[in-house]
Amino acid sequence: MKPGLPTAMERPHFIGIGGAGMSGIAKILAQRGAQVAGSDSRDSETAQALRAHGATVHIGHAAGHLAADSTSVVVSSAIRADNPELARAAELGIPVVHRSDALAALMDGLRPIAVAGTHGKTTTTSMLAVSLSALGLDPSYAIGGDLDAPGSNAHHGEGDIFVAEADESDRTFHKYSPQVAIILNAELDHHANYASIEEIYESFETFVGKVVPGGTLVVAHGQEGAAEIARRVAGREGLTVVTYGEEEDADVRITKITPRGLTSEVTVVLDGRMLTFTVSVPGRHYAHNAVAALAAGVALGIPAHNLASALGKYTGVKRRLQLKGEAAGVQVIDSYAHHPTEMNADLEAIRGAAGDSRILVVFQPHLFSRTQELGKEMGQALALADASVVLDIYPAREDPIPGITSELIIAAARSAGADVTAEHDKAAVADVIAGMAKPGDLVLTMGAGDVTDLGPAILARLSS
Repeated sequence: MKPGLPTAMERPHFIGIGGAGMSGIAKILAQRGAQVAGSDSRDSETAQALRAHGATVHIGHAAGHLAADSTSVVVSSAIRADNPELARAAELGIPVVHRSDALAALMDGLRPIAVAGTHGKTTTTSMLAVSLSALGLDPSYAIGGDLDAPGSNAHHGEGDIFVAEADESDRTFHKYSPQVAIILNAELDHHANYASIEEIYESFETFVGKVVPGGTLVVAHGQEGAAEIARRVAGREGLTVVTYGEEEDADVRITKITPRGLTSEVTVVLDGRMLTFTVSVPGRHYAHNAVAALAAGVALGIPAHNLASALGKYTGVKRRLQLKGEAAGVQVIDSYAHHPTEMNADLEAIRGAAGDSRILVVFQPHLFSRTQELGKEMGQALALADASVVLDIYPAREDPIPGITSELIIAAARSAGADVTAEHDKAAVADVIAGMAKPGDLVLTMGAGDVTDLGPAILARLSS
């Protein structure tokens, strides 16, 4: 099936087209026949992948990049008001469309599954995309990370299912009307947009209110925030609530999670039937993500035993405990974890898979506001590693906050008994790690910024 192309999306121009969310929408539009153009601050493999789909990608931001016949300018919340292409759009009278509205338009006429939560969205969305594809259902999907190659974060499928991450960070997930919504967890984060956990809960409640009549909410039974939202929406007319977890009264009950090196075997009971399947990434939290995906697929009418088998086809997504390589007997693994809950979960997963091996972490804090609010908890999480190197804060879209530096994390880590080294020069990290690492160690590059770039450099330095 081929959904129609909205008029405003016939010749869209994306500002920041190389971003994870933006590039996915651009790719799907290009696959649907749109004349896609855009700009990004730097060239990348993602930009090259978009060009392969016929998109025009400019490097740098300049008013001249915006074609006068563009039907819309697509932006994310990260685009600043003084962007020259945005100013040019105003001069030309070209409508500006937020990324979330563009994604919502792509879902029209399909059966959407929207995956929400403070953590785990990319992994769960990826699990659904891979397993539904393995079953021959050819879903469309938009993921916040690449599956196996640059540009593999999105796909326009011929099937009637659309799987998408639902981003709560700026409340844009209120734009979607899913047939199935997943809430993996709900915790206080994105402090520039949410002042309290109550605001988080209210935002998720609004998201649940967008589920179409007769739709389903799949929600984690044992996670405090998710369970609170489930309580608040209980009894809503036209909404079926399905809980999952290890608790006895969960609708989809996890009875056993068996670690097997860098994989896990998961057993669940669903509608009185026992199912056992493999999850090809380690850790209890990834097993829970897989069960959420299973419950969502079943809600769309997919046989549970077929979907459970297909979930075993998932082999991971880039930056989610992704093995980058091995050199001199040292494995280097990349982790996107940047919130304390994620850091704890990934470190516990690696600890369970590492046996007696030492775990060395290179951590790059992400955002000044997050460090201000959660720096102490980040430091405490690093105590789970044998030794850590902490970089300066990656600012992303934020301006510095006076007095907020990585020292907040380092001090908390040392108070928790952690062995921590501060390193202000990212280029020096490979040498620092090479001086620390021994055969058998695991090195974890961790954070949502450009710390991921250090994996190859560390491997090259270890090889030398």
